[in-house]
Amino acid sequence: MKVFLMWFKENKIKIIIVAGVLVLLVLSVVGLMSLESFYRKMTLATLPLQFLMVGANASIFVFMYLYFLQGGFAKLDKAPIKGKDVEIKWKDVIGMEDAKQEAWEIVQLVRERAKLMKIGGKVVKGLLMVGPPGCGKTYLAKAIATEARLPFISMSGSEFTEVFVGVGASRVRKLFQKARSLAEGYGGCIIFIDELDAIGRHRQLSWGGGGQETNATQNQLLVEMDGLREKGGNVVVVGATNASEDSLDAALLRPGRFDRKLYVGLPGLDDRAKIFEYYLAKIKTDSDIDVGRLARRAVYKSPADIANVVQESAIIATRKRKELVGMKELAEAFERIELGIKHKITMTPKEREMTAYHESGHLMITYLLHPTDDVFKASIIPRRGALGVVHHSPKEEFHTKSRETLLADIQVALAGYAAEKTIYGTTSTGVSSDFAMAMRIAHGMVWRLGMGDSGYAGDYTQIPQEQLSDTVKAKLNDDTNRIMKVCLDEVNEVIKRERAIIDRFAQELLQRDELDYDEIEDIFKQYNKSKKTTAV
Repeated sequence: MKVFLMWFKENKIKIIIVAGVLVLLVLSVVGLMSLESFYRKMTLATLPLQFLMVGANASIFVFMYLYFLQGGFAKLDKAPIKGKDVEIKWKDVIGMEDAKQEAWEIVQLVRERAKLMKIGGKVVKGLLMVGPPGCGKTYLAKAIATEARLPFISMSGSEFTEVFVGVGASRVRKLFQKARSLAEGYGGCIIFIDELDAIGRHRQLSWGGGGQETNATQNQLLVEMDGLREKGGNVVVVGATNASEDSLDAALLRPGRFDRKLYVGLPGLDDRAKIFEYYLAKIKTDSDIDVGRLARRAVYKSPADIANVVQESAIIATRKRKELVGMKELAEAFERIELGIKHKITMTPKEREMTAYHESGHLMITYLLHPTDDVFKASIIPRRGALGVVHHSPKEEFHTKSRETLLADIQVALAGYAAEKTIYGTTSTGVSSDFAMAMRIAHGMVWRLGMGDSGYAGDYTQIPQEQLSDTVKAKLNDDTNRIMKVCLDEVNEVIKRERAIIDRFAQELLQRDELDYDEIEDIFKQYNKSKKTTAV
């Protein structure tokens, strides 16, 4: 009975119109039958023209009514989805165990809303999910709707933004009207607003244009979230954003609106392994797949990145006319996504040899001096405008970097320059991007992180340059240059001491173009060298 009343409430206007049309048809037939034969024929002859005129007038009226009286530009064309139809089960959400545990509390509160309201409590009104893109915020929101068994309305923040003033606020009103109506019929409703920062950033004073429209839209959202009526008010708003939480307006984040905050970060090692298993199960794979190694290779990658790697590996296998995806295809997928497509250009023998020594310098210093990074690939095949590349990444997640790690980053960046200088007595323009990276790190260490030898502690980039004395600037710059010099001296010493190793790697690259992780490891073992493993 309740479902029927809900259906009648949603369709009562259509029912009234249909009933009215039927009554008019019956009356018209009765009237025609009462006319004389001549007048009846004349009326029937002119009837098509009358219908045409009435249709034209009705169309004009409907257009004017919708677009000028009912906010046609603010029309909300969003059909709600029932929770059971979303079909994203809790077990399907993988790679975010910590976030799932917090989100499950929201699901339980919504499920047990009757008990909560019985003791005087109120259902959570808002859940804000913050995190990098591709980490599964939208997927988790769908799982919440499925497990809570409630209707689900999904919108993007950009869908509220228009050049017409008032349209965004009108769409917010219509969205919450629909949500309240569904909550009254089904016991609750979940609204999901993706990219919330599009309408949720700090409000600014604006007397016209897009700023005023954004402010009005956000003001309406604040009113709707804080002014939900008791009847049909069991509406939970789930927002998601890739932007920093600090960029959102404080009024959105206060209690009573987005009561809970859920931080969805990049997956750890165990979560990455589960994600690889999930996506690899969807394709045909070879028996040599090492999920643990893939998970270690995918440090700082999001679930979307991992899905892209697996999908790219399937494309590569198809291109090679293979029926199964193996580790070789997955490794090639990593390279294609991270390093770019290989380009065929012609280099002179001298230029190619100098590139090989340049990349061998990066490779050797990374392996021998860097405390956290492993070398996964060395290549002298041009990619993305570079003549060669050494791809290295951390062995595990690190959320901060020590002074020693930053110094190692500088040493790795300077290694190509040092190798060219040591072998040829001259250098090339290929060191420009390396110098830029090294100088940026050294400058940040001194000016921002207090890691210079002069003892200046603080973030001096926050002080306007004209307010800093020349003495302070000179000492900070001296500290920066000292870091660069000390790092370069140590790199030069290692390259001269291990000249045989760098010659070997250069020759291997000239012969094979590329060296993989296992090949690099084998060569170092031949020289009784092991990876630096100092703690950071």
